[in-house]
Amino acid sequence: MPIKAKITASALKNLKVEDKRLNDTEVVGFHVRISQKGRMKYYLFYRLNGKQVNYLIGSTSQLTPAQARDIAKEKVGMVAQGVDVQSEKKAAKQDYLIQKSHRLGSYLEEKYYPFLVSRNPKTAKKTYQHLVSRFDFLLDKQLSEISAWEVQNWVTKRRELGRAPATINYSINSLKGALSRAVEWGIIESHELSKVTTIKEDNTRLRYLSSYERQNLLKAIDARSRLIRDKRKSANEHREKRNKDLLPDLSNVRFVDYLEPIVLTAMNTGLRRGELLSLKWNDVFFENRYLVVKASNAKSKKTRNIPLNDSVFEVLVQWKAQTPNTTWVFTSGGNTQLTDIKKPWLKVIEASGIEDFNFHDLRHDFASNLAMAGVDLNTIRELLGHSDLKMTLRYAHLAPEHKAAAVNLIG
Repeated sequence: MPIKAKITASALKNLKVEDKRLNDTEVVGFHVRISQKGRMKYYLFYRLNGKQVNYLIGSTSQLTPAQARDIAKEKVGMVAQGVDVQSEKKAAKQDYLIQKSHRLGSYLEEKYYPFLVSRNPKTAKKTYQHLVSRFDFLLDKQLSEISAWEVQNWVTKRRELGRAPATINYSINSLKGALSRAVEWGIIESHELSKVTTIKEDNTRLRYLSSYERQNLLKAIDARSRLIRDKRKSANEHREKRNKDLLPDLSNVRFVDYLEPIVLTAMNTGLRRGELLSLKWNDVFFENRYLVVKASNAKSKKTRNIPLNDSVFEVLVQWKAQTPNTTWVFTSGGNTQLTDIKKPWLKVIEASGIEDFNFHDLRHDFASNLAMAGVDLNTIRELLGHSDLKMTLRYAHLAPEHKAAAVNLIG
């Protein structure tokens, strides 16, 4: 039979495994159970509406007998008032689990990231990691507790560190998107981030190549190709003397690698870097002389067709002949999709002596040359894949003769 005695430190010390249980003599239902391994826990047994319940108070390693007895007395009082303390405990635990899932860190990992994967597997991981790294100070906060003030304060600190406005705005808009999705799913009623002021950017950057700079860029690319050919020739001579297998001969091919064809394609199509890197050979229609930028790879999420002029048509025909068995137009070797061109691009820009010119500026160069040739802005907009004419209007001043001709129509 269970032992009856006042539960004290000394009573617990003398409790044996074979005793199984010690019933307190002061509080009815208050008792200690000892497991086969000697672990002891406090419980409160009670009946409510015919229901028998054994309520776990806690472990003897965490609570003293006096602390456990006080809790037992409190729960006995609640039971006397008709409260089912066991049900309350379960509800509290459920609330905790729900609140845990509503912390930003848990929400991003368990709900938002799988959603991002379902929408766009290519960018999901990048977006998730960006949110987690930029807003690590918010990860333990409940979604409903994230305030506009602390996020605005983060914006101020990022600006003081000299971070680019576009980068800061991207971070804020990504966080807004995550919280807005939580509102849509009914996880929270609303969020405050609409009050966060993003940084107004000067989107009028318009850098294009002068004739002199264009010549220097092409010369730098040509010099790089010659250097690579010379190194390959020297390497093969070295290998031949040692009876080693020779590397592919580069002396009779147009391109030594992907850099020249990708730069020439960018200059003649205005494609974004991501659109170029995502381009597959089945997107290029040589017979009809155009290529397709698929909606899944386009920033606007709209498919567009780009005609191939003579220059880029010749480039792609010759590049295709060199890479007949690849899926991607631009690969890093074999049939592996090219993912970055930063290193060789920066080297040729440095060698060319051109200053303040990014790879993306090749897109501006394409559009600027169209504008200066008198092509109407709506056609330029369609070729660039702009969703509206606002972005394209930056090129309007490059066509003064076109404007003059329009005004003279009413002269």
